[in-house]
Amino acid sequence: MNVTTIRVAVFDDNAYRRDSLSMLINASPHMTCTGTFFDCSNVITDIRKADPDVVLMDIDMPNVNGIEGVKIIKVNFPKIQVLMQTVYEDDNKIFASICAGASGYILKKSPPAQLLQAIEDVYNGDAAMTASIAKKVLTAFQKNVFFENNEEVELTGREKEILNLLVKGYTRKMVASACNLSIHTVNTHIKNVYEKLQVNSVSEAVVKALNQKLL
Repeated sequence: MNVTTIRVAVFDDNAYRRDSLSMLINASPHMTCTGTFFDCSNVITDIRKADPDVVLMDIDMPNVNGIEGVKIIKVNFPKIQVLMQTVYEDDNKIFASICAGASGYILKKSPPAQLLQAIEDVYNGDAAMTASIAKKVLTAFQKNVFFENNEEVELTGREKEILNLLVKGYTRKMVASACNLSIHTVNTHIKNVYEKLQVNSVSEAVVKALNQKLL
């Protein structure tokens, strides 16, 4: 059976961490690091050169940061999955990253095995969401009415139910059990929420609200 090798590019302004991540990824039997980069100043050229399936993106970098980098990548390379790395669980930056098009995030202090699993998860289309981010999503949709092309963008009853359980600290497995759904279906609902956050009118309004400390 052929096993797909996941191609990963790393964006991080810390040289030691770039080298460490590259070594970790290359030591994994089903992954290869195709490029490491200091920031997103030349992100289009860098992505073309590295040709990754997944980008491991630092949020805080000089010049062009990770959030701007995600926006550029998703406009030019929509099929590439972007996994954000952050030192602190800074909800506003993580939320802004998701709105910009990120597929998920992981803390830099996470163990190597967890990081590799997160790369594999976003590659396979799995979507994770923490309690704090789920709460921000619900607040954003409670406080605003979003329209795109004259159609209202809103959460379904099932999406709200799943988000409310995530806010309570439920895992995806626990959510599946509570809602009598498969984990795959729960994952699909969370992915749909991500997609709604990434609709232009929604992402612009949410980022504006974050900047004004309204969320």
